[in-house]
Amino acid sequence: MLRKETNGEERRLNRDEEDEEEEENDRGHDAWERTYADERSWEALQEDESGLLRPIDNKTLYHAQYRRRLRTATAARIQKGLIRYLYIVIDLSRAATETDYKPNRMVVVARQVEAFIREFFDQNPLSQIGLLTLKDGVAHCLTELGGSPESHIKALMGKLVCSGDASLQNGLDLVHSLLNQIPSYGHREVLMLYSALSTCDPGDIMETIQKCKSSKIRCSVIGLSAELYICKYLCLETGGSYSVSLDEPHLKELVLEHAPPPPAIAEFAISNLIKMGFPQRAAEGVISICSCHKEAKVGGGYTCPRCKARVCELPTECCICGLTLVSSPHLARSYHHLFPITPFDDVAVSSDPHKVPKNCFGCQQSLLAPGKRLLFLLYVIMIRDE
Repeated sequence: MLRKETNGEERRLNRDEEDEEEEENDRGHDAWERTYADERSWEALQEDESGLLRPIDNKTLYHAQYRRRLRTATAARIQKGLIRYLYIVIDLSRAATETDYKPNRMVVVARQVEAFIREFFDQNPLSQIGLLTLKDGVAHCLTELGGSPESHIKALMGKLVCSGDASLQNGLDLVHSLLNQIPSYGHREVLMLYSALSTCDPGDIMETIQKCKSSKIRCSVIGLSAELYICKYLCLETGGSYSVSLDEPHLKELVLEHAPPPPAIAEFAISNLIKMGFPQRAAEGVISICSCHKEAKVGGGYTCPRCKARVCELPTECCICGLTLVSSPHLARSYHHLFPITPFDDVAVSSDPHKVPKNCFGCQQSLLAPGKRLLFLLYVIMIRDE
């Protein structure tokens, strides 16, 4: 009995010493270090063919998943909005300073918005984007509708300051006043990145939602904290989508889902003839007054074919005569949404070198031609190694 009691006391002492050591180790780490130390880092590893442990490439997986959804969306023969007028509403209230996203929500959202703007103009060359921010209970217009991704990104990165509360109603009122001037052929959309768990509104937000619905404004919301009924109701009424992100990769996936043009609403899908102008590039070294910035500039820019006014970028609308100005490459790049390519079938690589294709499936050129024979031999060697 005496030995058992002695062994029990020794075990308790050992446990107490281990607990003290763990507490000392925790005290030696900062809060952010303890956060990463508690993560299950071994779950991000996988074993390759040779038995070595390698990190899982999550970026490749998410990119492939996004491309797969993009192919699925473009496969169906449905009418889509090619000329989109989209306002991105960013919540810069106190809730955006939370550190559940590293380093905080504001930085993560700004990073994803920058990537989205570049992807948006790559997918929608004829569309335009504007930026709004919500803070101190007021909605601020950061940039007007335009087709230059660099100007939007520069304006956003220079105004990343969080304060006060967010007002969903004020943001919708400002968006409604800006998008209500858009012609009927343009698809009016709003993408809201909302961090707060409440909204500080001056009036009845239900009336504002119905006003946006009657103006054919499609509102979509991506939440960063938890699901809110008012955000879900807004998306249901206006035909948008509502989702809540789990982490930064999931947020990136949700944001990029809005880059391809969405299907047009059946009751609003009306065919229109749009009058467009194809301006010529202005001569270098010539001084002229820019109609969009109201200042003199040297060289560059484009000349409106109707009123001969100078504009800086395309696509845009002429500030003098109101003509929609585009370039022919922008128009050609929009056709891939009208006539989508049939998705390719994945074909397993044959282990027999004699069954390796000798012609490129893309350009139909021979891989055995001089200069391309080395590429073919490398391809055969890679198959043998596998």
